[in-house]
Amino acid sequence: MQVRKARGRWACGTPVALRRLGLLSLALVWGALACTPGAAAQTRGPQSVAPVAEELIEAVVNISTSQAIKGPQGLPLPSVPKGSPYHEYFDEFFDNRDGRSAPDRMVSSLGSGFIVDGKEGIIVTNNHVIDGAEEIQVNLHDGSKLKAEVLGKDTKTDIALLKVTPKAPLKAVKFGSSATIRVGDWVMAIGNPFGLGGSVTVGIISAKARNINSGPYDDYLQTDASINKGNSGGPLFNMDGEVVGVNTAIISPTGGSIGIGFAVPADTVAPVVQQLSQYHEVRRGWLGVKIQSVSEEIASALGIPENSGALVAAITPDGPAAKGGVQAGDVIMRFDNEDVTSMRSLPRLVARAPIDKMVPVDVLRKGERKTLQITVGRLSEDDEKVLAGNDKPAAAETEVLGLKLSALTDALRSKYGFDAGVKGALVDAVDPKSPAAASIKPGDVIVQAANEPVAGPQDVTRRIEAVKKSSRKSMMLEVEDAKGGHRFVSVPVE
Repeated sequence: MQVRKARGRWACGTPVALRRLGLLSLALVWGALACTPGAAAQTRGPQSVAPVAEELIEAVVNISTSQAIKGPQGLPLPSVPKGSPYHEYFDEFFDNRDGRSAPDRMVSSLGSGFIVDGKEGIIVTNNHVIDGAEEIQVNLHDGSKLKAEVLGKDTKTDIALLKVTPKAPLKAVKFGSSATIRVGDWVMAIGNPFGLGGSVTVGIISAKARNINSGPYDDYLQTDASINKGNSGGPLFNMDGEVVGVNTAIISPTGGSIGIGFAVPADTVAPVVQQLSQYHEVRRGWLGVKIQSVSEEIASALGIPENSGALVAAITPDGPAAKGGVQAGDVIMRFDNEDVTSMRSLPRLVARAPIDKMVPVDVLRKGERKTLQITVGRLSEDDEKVLAGNDKPAAAETEVLGLKLSALTDALRSKYGFDAGVKGALVDAVDPKSPAAASIKPGDVIVQAANEPVAGPQDVTRRIEAVKKSSRKSMMLEVEDAKGGHRFVSVPVE
């Protein structure tokens, strides 16, 4: 028996159009497949994620904190005019009659976390969930509660590591690779939104490498799996049950999910967790360079793709890069056998590199690729100071590319505030109609032109002529200002 719908449409059986074309055998196969039990099952919806959720939910915990806040109540209180019949009762209820300051009050917050070591009771969460807390309580999926202590925290990645003392080993989960997960892959978030523990939401990876300006190592995964207040610190799983991210932030004008949530990638979190567990602090690698993006103009001048690599603007003397042979003007293309896909990716690669490890660093220098061996240092909070200079004599004043250039004399150093060690061609004036006007200003010093040191204006002129002969349409200049700041700019030479 066949079931038909109006206007020749078939729920099961042979489509009318195929019968009329005489493709009866093909139609019979199609009809048989359409009526199989598996096809009927698909009409009930997509495959359930319940088996994955059931395996993971016990490893996800709710975190509640409390801390004392100094001063008066945070909520605004109603005001009662003096002289009203209830004024003295209002004062007696809300104020201290002996003139003492209002007592401290306890406030609490809620968040999420997940267990990464069930035997030792190690839990990962966001730093902002537990920041400033005097008491931290972990609520397990079975309803039991454990007090937690902070093993360590990292404000730059917003990750904190907690420890509880379980009576028996707890269910734990493992980190997966956030590098291999793709935009469009399914992910699952489990957490404690609005205090509703054990909530499961599913979505996809919407984007990768998001920079939301929250810190120097921003590299967020974006997901449309519902993330709300209280989900912070909870895990984002792939469909293999591995943690690929830590849910951290949302964009929401209303405070609720609008489908734009962000998770710190597992590849960033895992080494932080390992160091917090081992050292109770994060020890990051350090290269000793100041870098900038490779813009379209600079890429054209260097003959490389735009936004590939990180351009070295300055080098810390006696730092790891300086000792390894890196030079200002180099473009770092690979670090420790990983591609540097943008300026922002280099600090992340260096930060997670083991300290004192010798790593290969590929640089592009004057059109040639070189591999240097550099020993990674340890990052400190000290400011890096960049010095530059050479001993070539200065030349006379000249005008090129809409720039009026002069030799950098002692009088001009004093006028513009440059140290004696700075060598180059001083920019006296800039033609506002020239292409260079957008990136160079009077008082700047050109210290390199086309990756060659500049002692005076004539060096800039010679480099322009050489670039023109090479058929390139633009040239890269390294510019220093009176504050010691270095930057690279690209200017047309035609």
